[in-house]
Amino acid sequence: MSRFQEKLQSGAFAVTTELTPPKGIELTELTGRAEQLRPWVDAINLTDSPRARMAIEPKSVGRLLLERGVEPIVQMTPRDRNRIALQADLLGACLLGIENFSFMGGDQPKNGDHPEAKGVFDLTTAELLAAARGLGAGHDMTGNALKGTPRLFIGATANPGATDLQAEIENTARKVAAGAQFLQTQAIYAPEALERFVSAARLELPVLAGVIPLKSAKMAGWLNANVPGIRVPEALLAEMQQAADAGREEQAGIAIAVRTLRALRGVCAGVHIMALGWEAHIPQMLSESGLRSA
Repeated sequence: MSRFQEKLQSGAFAVTTELTPPKGIELTELTGRAEQLRPWVDAINLTDSPRARMAIEPKSVGRLLLERGVEPIVQMTPRDRNRIALQADLLGACLLGIENFSFMGGDQPKNGDHPEAKGVFDLTTAELLAAARGLGAGHDMTGNALKGTPRLFIGATANPGATDLQAEIENTARKVAAGAQFLQTQAIYAPEALERFVSAARLELPVLAGVIPLKSAKMAGWLNANVPGIRVPEALLAEMQQAADAGREEQAGIAIAVRTLRALRGVCAGVHIMALGWEAHIPQMLSESGLRSA
């Protein structure tokens, strides 16, 4: 059992964040950030060519983090691989010592940096979860027995702010039924929205609420306009704009993140901080929110 799984199953409040592997094999910056964050977080997600922009695949990077004492969560999408390749990659990751996985659908290739690429999407997220659960039970998707059974702790994403909340509840239910053992959500700026979602979906598995620190008033407005499921309340938009006028957006963004983290502590099993380049501020946010101490 991975340390991350033990943390969630113990009922202790968990903290995860994420890093994006680079386009290339120079990993000094990524591993340096991971080692700086190691005392502050329980695990670090490694993304799988996000926004359909090609990058080094995450399981190899995850192995390097394990060697540095950092617990990885390898993200995986069915965008680029069929069910044969996905199962093979999961087994390969487990062979490298990786146990934590988070599955999501993946962005359309036409919006990435290889727009001529053909999307595969052979499996849905729920089907990928079921495939991973089967591997953990000792067989592949067609029932063939494995030689050696891997250990997997599998999770998925959820979007409590989805426009069609009922559809999101149903989609989340399919993921849970398929074997999801934890959920990481889209960014939350109003904890009560997460509470409503968890209650309406009748979720009993650990939920880690997403937190994206606001770097600027412009970013806050952009998130509202462009990212489905994210809703930055008007009061926070006004707060960020006032900070912009006073030349203190960074301090305001960190302060809002601290308040959000503090408010989420009694609402969910943990938080997933998507710092988007602000990883250096994560220790301050966790310390000031009372979630971690130096």
